[in-house]
Amino acid sequence: MIESTGNAQHFLGMPVERFLTEYWQKKPLLIHQAFPGFSPPLSPEDLAGLACENGPLARVVTYQRKKDTWSLRTGPFAESDFPKLGHHDWTLLVQDMDKWDADVAELLAPFSFLPRWRVDDVMISFAVEGGSVGPHIDHYDVFLVQAMGHRKWQIEAEARHETAFRPDSELKLLQEFKADHSWDLAPGDVLYLPPGYAHHGVALDPCMTFSVGMRAPSSAEMLIDFAEDLAQKLPEYQRYADPDLSVPDDPYEIDDQAFARVDAALAVWQQTDAVERRRWFGQFITRYRAAGDVQAGPNQAPWPRALQAMVSGQSLFRHPFARFAWCREGKHALLHVTGESHRMEPSEAAQLCRQTRLDMADFTGLGKAAQHAVEVLYAQGVYQLAESE
Repeated sequence: MIESTGNAQHFLGMPVERFLTEYWQKKPLLIHQAFPGFSPPLSPEDLAGLACENGPLARVVTYQRKKDTWSLRTGPFAESDFPKLGHHDWTLLVQDMDKWDADVAELLAPFSFLPRWRVDDVMISFAVEGGSVGPHIDHYDVFLVQAMGHRKWQIEAEARHETAFRPDSELKLLQEFKADHSWDLAPGDVLYLPPGYAHHGVALDPCMTFSVGMRAPSSAEMLIDFAEDLAQKLPEYQRYADPDLSVPDDPYEIDDQAFARVDAALAVWQQTDAVERRRWFGQFITRYRAAGDVQAGPNQAPWPRALQAMVSGQSLFRHPFARFAWCREGKHALLHVTGESHRMEPSEAAQLCRQTRLDMADFTGLGKAAQHAVEVLYAQGVYQLAESE
């Protein structure tokens, strides 16, 4: 069964435990009316307006039916660009909308049964009739929430990871796509797809789709980052060495003794302990696919004045681009924020991850280590001072 119907108790149409056991990263699931009466928190005009600004990652994909060709343009766009696109066969996509719009971020609340550090972003696409991005494969989990209008989704029944792409497009479009399932999604319907499932969506009328995408770094990405992290800690003098060198039979041969010395030089890789690897991964995953830079504003008040303002009723608000996660380290915890770590008590790390706003009562309830971390994060622009309302 790859279809269910949402209900008041379970928007997935089943307990989340069953979904994780039977569907998560295993097979697709279409949830009819997961969010009945769903109304998008912004209009297509709002989305187009944001795509005209500097900052958001915006793209327009256009399909020429007669030529069977696809084109891709990246923003920012001019307002005059959109009327020229016509009424058929184009799609506007804007990434990281959960960072740019607080109401869009609320869409993530039902997905709290998944690790938050696994959530990448909410991408919003607006498509006119016939609009599509072509048949393709994603290497991450995605929940496709139909927000407005109707879209036909076609998927293949089995996952595939090795595939051929069309050579005539900069988009990674599949050369071959044979659909096994087809559905017309209405507002409130949700299609879940694990990694590797080929899919193709076409707008049946002007429609909006909210894509809740999950982060899944490749083994190659993690390996490269871990090696770079490790290399930064190695002294310059630690090199390949051969004090036991003897006269070689052939000076051009890399012999077994040389390879043994290479293994010895790289042994530091195997000597890293679990604590070091946990610290590295927490830092890596909180800066992986970062949506943008987090910096303090030019007119940011010094920390003592920020504390005085908090006493007067103002609060610290977390920058929407900042990613938070935490892990245990013995009896303590490491709070990971956008690639840096701060040691504190587990309850405090969990609290700072959970709360996007800190008032004075929240701050004074923290221990000295956690308070110092907040001060450092404030200086970096992760926390910014604003009126509570």
